[in-house]
Amino acid sequence: MPYKPKVPCRHPGCPNLVPAGQKYCEEHKRMHPEENRTAAARGYNSRWRRESKKFLALHPLCEECLRHGIATPATVVDHIVPHRGDPKLFWDRSNWQALCKKCHDKKTGREDSNPTYRY
Repeated sequence: MPYKPKVPCRHPGCPNLVPAGQKYCEEHKRMHPEENRTAAARGYNSRWRRESKKFLALHPLCEECLRHGIATPATVVDHIVPHRGDPKLFWDRSNWQALCKKCHDKKTGREDSNPTYRY
């Protein structure tokens, strides 16, 4: 049975190839610890679920849709500035916004395609 072809490392400017299913080469894997941890290890645990549910009860409409004059129920609490593992930024409620899944996926896709690195 043929093997899947290797894919480029996702770190910007890295020419290394990695096995299919991996995102980063060994050289850059340590620079992206958020990719290797479970959701619970990144802070999305029972406390987060409880607090985000409270936040959505207070902010029931998608803030991005409202900017365009559309009333859409919010289903996701988003971090306006990506926390990238910073617990202070993670729990800062002024950094939270209510979004529908579609708006959240668009925003996260934009941020993940052009990440900000702090190293």
